[in-house]
Amino acid sequence: MRVGVLFLKMAALYFLIGVGMGLTMEIIGDHRLGGAHAHINLVGWASMGLFGIIYVLFPKAGGSVLAKLHFWLYNISLPLFMLGLCLVLLGNTSFMFLLMIFPNILVLSVLLFVINVFRNVKAADVAQLLNKG
Repeated sequence: MRVGVLFLKMAALYFLIGVGMGLTMEIIGDHRLGGAHAHINLVGWASMGLFGIIYVLFPKAGGSVLAKLHFWLYNISLPLFMLGLCLVLLGNTSFMFLLMIFPNILVLSVLLFVINVFRNVKAADVAQLLNKG
């Protein structure tokens, strides 16, 4: 459950960053970082929130080594991916290497999440969860 809670906390942080970024872009009238803003909201806030909920609801998945690897790879790659994306969107292509490396690590972490769900979330777990309420 610890990884699930950590994902939820990181999701809340990315939500704050995404909202702050959107507000700042609106105030200054410069929307060049709109792509990064959208990624932060979707890949940071929404996806991490869903990972967290799944890992809390299904403790076998949340307690696995795959969950820990998923968490660390995702949370190392996402900020570096977003940094690279922001710099490139602002015209600094010298940091393109960040967009060649870190989105791929992010995808690898998502693959670990998918493997984890297929291995550790079973129909019986869902049925048990639904019968608790």
